[in-house]
This record gives sequence, structure tokens and C-alpha cells, in this order.
Amino acid sequence: MKTGMKQALAALAVAGGLALAGAPAEAQQDVIKVGVLHSLSGTMAISETTLKDVMLMLIEEQNKKGGVLGKKLQAVVVDPASNWPLFAEKARELLTKDKVAATFGCWTSVSRKSVLPVFEELNGILFYPVQYEGEESSRNIFYTGAAPNQQAIPAVDYLMQNEGVQRWVLEGTDYVYPRTTNKILEAYLKSKGVKDEDISVNYTPFGHSDWQTRVAAIKKFGSAGKKTAVVSTINGDANVPFYKELANQGVKATDIPVVAFSVGEEELAGIDTKPLVGHLAAWNYFQSVDNAANKDFIAKWKAFTRNDRRVTNDPMEAHVIGFQMWVKAVEKAGTTDPDKVIDALVGVSVPNLSGGYSTMMPNHHITKPVLIGEVQENGQFNIVSQTPGLVVGDEWSDYLEGSKDLISDWRAPLSCGNFNVKTGKCGGQGKS
Repeated sequence: MKTGMKQALAALAVAGGLALAGAPAEAQQDVIKVGVLHSLSGTMAISETTLKDVMLMLIEEQNKKGGVLGKKLQAVVVDPASNWPLFAEKARELLTKDKVAATFGCWTSVSRKSVLPVFEELNGILFYPVQYEGEESSRNIFYTGAAPNQQAIPAVDYLMQNEGVQRWVLEGTDYVYPRTTNKILEAYLKSKGVKDEDISVNYTPFGHSDWQTRVAAIKKFGSAGKKTAVVSTINGDANVPFYKELANQGVKATDIPVVAFSVGEEELAGIDTKPLVGHLAAWNYFQSVDNAANKDFIAKWKAFTRNDRRVTNDPMEAHVIGFQMWVKAVEKAGTTDPDKVIDALVGVSVPNLSGGYSTMMPNHHITKPVLIGEVQENGQFNIVSQTPGLVVGDEWSDYLEGSKDLISDWRAPLSCGNFNVKTGKCGGQGKS
């Protein structure tokens, strides 16, 4: 209920002794529900539980500021349990039963693709906080994680320019994000003159634990006399035995550096990192970023969790950015109506934790700096490279034949997720 109407009702109550029997129902209407759709069990819980926690912290902080539009926010937390079809079921419940105004959730691309048609059908809003493969743009999804040109390609450039890497192992978990990202990286590497025989691609299942054979194969591939690196799109708890096996077989960063796209401070918290010192990760944020805003965020996080050992990471920062953007857009629109909020989100800028402001672009991707970090003994990252400015997320890759002519712009009159600049036609919602 809007403030002016509340004041009018209050005046009527004073003037005419209006009974307040309806107060509990009225109070219920003064709550805005926010969906939190992250795996709290299963193979992805190692990564996603922290994202649930940071959303609860952000909602609590916003409520201390007075909520949004004069209403308190209420988190509706569900556990899709690393079960991709269950993500869609839980998303439908959040939108139809709980009537959430927005949802913050998913980690893997397969979970995002599972819920995408639900959010489009029911006209919901999803903020997706994790790096992904691109090749998608939906009116109902706001991609606050990195597109390939904001993570994967800059990481390869760093290895080429700073490490002199000539041979490439593209090692991933067997699902859409690694496969599509590696397809883009293969095309990119070949555009840089890398030959087929200098690229090795391999996939393993979610939760893969026996890495002895694969690490031995990586060592063999790296023994051809050319500098070799591993580009890792391994996701979830499979990372722990992978890094342990690298250490077991003596694979050092000085010999075959590994650059990871899904390993951050949270994943390293469960590993003896001493043998991994010097291996790399590419993100848009690290806990080790040295500025006042990040120090304040870290202090709030440790106080909220009542645990000085809890770490921060990149997808958490993406939720911080996305949540701030949603609050700002709702206040700008003066309503939680999804159509009005979707329109209001484009162009919204908020501070990020790495430095500067991130902006929501017409393709529903945000501007982000790109950082390369080296693993340290304490499980943190020493930032060895950072882009001088912010990079605009590219939803359609310039290196794939079917994508290089596509753009996304959700503003009227275009309102298209995959507009072909050569044919002048829109292909629809832009689902890959």
C-alpha cells in the first residue's frame, strides 16, 4: 500500500474511530517477497550455500534501512538440491504460490536453462550471479555474472602474453557451460594461430572424484616441449579432488599453470592450498581487493555470519550488485510490477566492490572489471592483472559463426534478445 493511502486511512481512523480489525491482513500486504533459489544440498551446495547466506544479509540490511517502497522484504528460501528439473519446479512455486517480486538464484547454466522458460512464461525476474557461457539473452533474466569476454577470453590472453602458453588443456565438467565456453575458446585460440594438435578438450561428470588418470594425461600433454596451461571449467565439489591430485602428482603452477573460472575463495577453503600457490583464477572480484567499500563489506559479512573464517567471493559480489540494482529499479518504477521493473533496470548503475560503478546494459548484462588472481597459501588470491576500465558483457560471441551477427537490446522499439544486424530480423526471446 502506498504511503499516501496509509496516511489517509490513519486520518480516517483518528476522525471516526475506525476499527483496525483488518490490520493483520494489511500488514501481510506490506511485505515484498524475494525468492532465493540456490542449492543447499547436493554437489553444488559447496558453492551455492554462501549465496543464500549473502542474500539473507542483504535483505536484512535493506530492512534496517526501511525496506523498499515502505515495505519490509521477506526472503523465501528454497532448496533445489543440485537437481536441475527441481530448479524449475521450485521457480514455479516461488512465482505462483509465494508471489515473489524477484528471484536471486542458480549457479550452473543447466539450472538457469531449466528455470528460464518458467520465468518467461510467468513473467518473473531472475538475477543470475555466476559466470556463464553467453549465447543467451532473455527479457526476464539479468546476468550479473561474467560473460566469456569478461572472464574466459581475458584469462587466455593473460596466459598467452604473460606466461607464453602455446598448448591448451580445456578441462571441464560435462554440461552446457564448459562445453559452450570451450567451443568459444577453441575458436578464439584458432583465431590466434593455435593449431588443433595444441588443444586438448576433456569433460568429466559432476562430482567426479578420481582424477589420477586425467592429471597423468595432462602431464603427458604438457611434456611436448611447449608451455602448457589448463583452462578449468570444472564446477562444484569435483574441484577439491582435482586440485589434490595435481598436488599429488607434483603439477606446479610454474610447470603447468591452471586458470579456473569456477574456483574462488569458498572452494579453496576446503583445500590445503600450499601446493597450489601460483595457480590462477579469473574473476571480476576477489576478497583481496583493497578498497574501503570491500573492507566494509567483508566486515559486515563476518559479523552477519558470526564467523571470522567465512570468506567472500565473486558470485556474492554479483548478488550485491544485482540486489542493489533491483532495489534502485523498484524505487525508480515506484512499483514491483515486473514489466515496469524490467524496463527500469536498464541503465541503472550501482557501486561494485572491485572499484567503480557497474551498469545494467540493454542486453541485460552488466559492466565489470576483469581480474586475474594467483592462489596464495592462505587461500586468498594475489591480484596480478586487472583491466584498466570496466568491460561490457557480450551476450553473443564474436567468435562463433551463428552468433557474431547477433545483438541483444531489450529497450523499445527493438525489444529483442537476438537481433541479426545483417538480416535486420529478430529471432525471438534469444534462447540458445
